[in-house]
Amino acid sequence: MNENLFASFTTPTIVEIPIVIIIMMIPSILFPSPARLINNRLTSLQQWLIQLVLKQLMTIHNAKGRTWSLMLVSLILFIASTNLLGLLPYSFTPTTQLSMNLGMAIPLWAAAVIKGLRHKTKASLAHFLPQGTPIPLIPVMVIIETISLFIQPMALAVRLTANITAGHLLMHLIGGATLELISIFPSTAPVTLIILILLMILEFAVALIQAYVFTLLVSLYLQDNT
Repeated sequence: MNENLFASFTTPTIVEIPIVIIIMMIPSILFPSPARLINNRLTSLQQWLIQLVLKQLMTIHNAKGRTWSLMLVSLILFIASTNLLGLLPYSFTPTTQLSMNLGMAIPLWAAAVIKGLRHKTKASLAHFLPQGTPIPLIPVMVIIETISLFIQPMALAVRLTANITAGHLLMHLIGGATLELISIFPSTAPVTLIILILLMILEFAVALIQAYVFTLLVSLYLQDNT
């Protein structure tokens, strides 16, 4: 129990060289491109899930928004697979790093906003001033709407980071408590073990849900600007 709780969130290195780029490339191995005329069950299941997610994300978009379909599908697959691989023992989860999540959120948000300013200039600028705002409140509302716009990528990144980090910390604490109780109170150890198993099932669901939420919010930002 003397181990640092945040040791698992430290970026792994080899001879002082960070290997987080290599870790981020590992999920691509899980989605091989089919080379056969008839796919096997695993590839067929992957394609069915991708089509299901793509249909859910693209129903709200027009023709311009649907050009982002490959980007959004790649995003949700990357985040989901990275989160799931992070649940393995002695593994590193890149999505627990706020810098990485900001690196995903800011470019996507900026691209959606720039696309809106380019193709829907009047509608995009109209968001800064809600209809019916009293004249004395116009400067205040413009400032508030501007701040809320720039907070969007921060909210995306912080939400993903906080949820994944909190789950890993909780599993670490309960796992350590289970090991201690085995030697101190063997009769109560099975209870904490059951709690740990249930928590792992919950974290499995959270890993998928957070990937979907992150991608869905990016999709909604895109919808507002197309």
